[in-house]
Amino acid sequence: MKITVIGTGYVGLVTGTCSAEAGNDVLCIDIDKAKVAKMQNGEVPIYEPHLETYFERNIKSGRLHFSTKIEEGVAHGEVIFLALPTPEDEDGSADLSYVLGVANQIGDLMKDYKIVVSKSTVPVGTGKRVKAALKAKTDVTFDVVSNPEFLREGFAVEDFMKPDRIVVGVESERAQKTMQKLYKNFVRSGNPIVFMDIKSAELTKYAANAFLATKITYMNEIANYCEKVGANVDDVRMGMGLDARIGKRFLFPGIGYGGSCFPKDVKALHKSGKDAQHHFAILDSVIEVNEKQKTILFPKMERHFDGNLNGKNIAVWGLAFKPDTDDIREAPALYMIEKLLAAGATVTAFDPEAMDNVKTKLGNNIAFASSMVQAAKDADALLICTEWHAFRNPDFDKLKENLKGNAIFDGRNIYSPDEMKALGFTYYSIGR
Repeated sequence: MKITVIGTGYVGLVTGTCSAEAGNDVLCIDIDKAKVAKMQNGEVPIYEPHLETYFERNIKSGRLHFSTKIEEGVAHGEVIFLALPTPEDEDGSADLSYVLGVANQIGDLMKDYKIVVSKSTVPVGTGKRVKAALKAKTDVTFDVVSNPEFLREGFAVEDFMKPDRIVVGVESERAQKTMQKLYKNFVRSGNPIVFMDIKSAELTKYAANAFLATKITYMNEIANYCEKVGANVDDVRMGMGLDARIGKRFLFPGIGYGGSCFPKDVKALHKSGKDAQHHFAILDSVIEVNEKQKTILFPKMERHFDGNLNGKNIAVWGLAFKPDTDDIREAPALYMIEKLLAAGATVTAFDPEAMDNVKTKLGNNIAFASSMVQAAKDADALLICTEWHAFRNPDFDKLKENLKGNAIFDGRNIYSPDEMKALGFTYYSIGR
């Protein structure tokens, strides 16, 4: 099939590359000329495990192409995916200006039947607005489809190629048959393609992300309570997770969730509820607790240094909001760094993939190290913000040699408190 993907962020580039890997003829469109030029030259603009292999292979095979010209994209694809940003507006709502703007352009350029598919995470009713925008511009027959993505950064390629489910909101049998044909090879193991109405598909993505964010937040609340009463959150979560109704995933406490999805989607669902005179009371708490959780370790650091962090050098391991990505959007590390700098501390940071993005954001306000050990050199304390695998089993003897202080503040509960104590570290974690 001929497929067009408009937008080459995480979702768009993974969608385009993986669709090409499945044998489709894919044209990806982006307005960023420099970015498109790099992709045309075989350079992947984001870090995502396994993406580069598929990217290079499909460019060489002639199935994956890039352009800045939307007219080429509209002419090329029988299915046009919209993978456009829906950033958080000041009131928490999703900004649909990119989605609706491109819909207007497609309407002006469309000369034959197209299926316009929203991959972007959008509030309920967006499909109706996209349909109206297209209708206002053309008399050509078309279909609008909602096909929300459920890609985890760090596992996005795997999630696309082997999805646990595919959700598709449709209004016509023609569109349903086309989407069935497009995705049938991705679900050969028997995982379902779930067809529903467009509004239900739109809500499914928000509801899923908000539920997972709530699960994380609940566990963080339990962890904070554990500290007050002397319980161990690791034991608690294991006991909870063995209940099949609850499950083991998303029960790990830490310094809050970040990224491009959970914070934005929770707020957008909360605002959508308000617009429909429905109060998501539970989401009030999720938003409030997560905001506090991002800096929950800071008071512990202050107490450790007797209320004075001025002049202290803090090593930070991990800048991305999660491992296996270079994405720093809403990353808890940035909130902690902001607090540390405001308190007069200096920061030396290391992250396997995200340092360039943080350099762009923070410039010379912090120092960057070429390795974990270098970051720890002469530091008064170590702060861990991201659970990269490389951080799980460091050379603790070498770490002790390089740290000026012996304190470790572990925002992801990577290590055992007993083992850290035995090694001679003053160790702080979450809920233990």
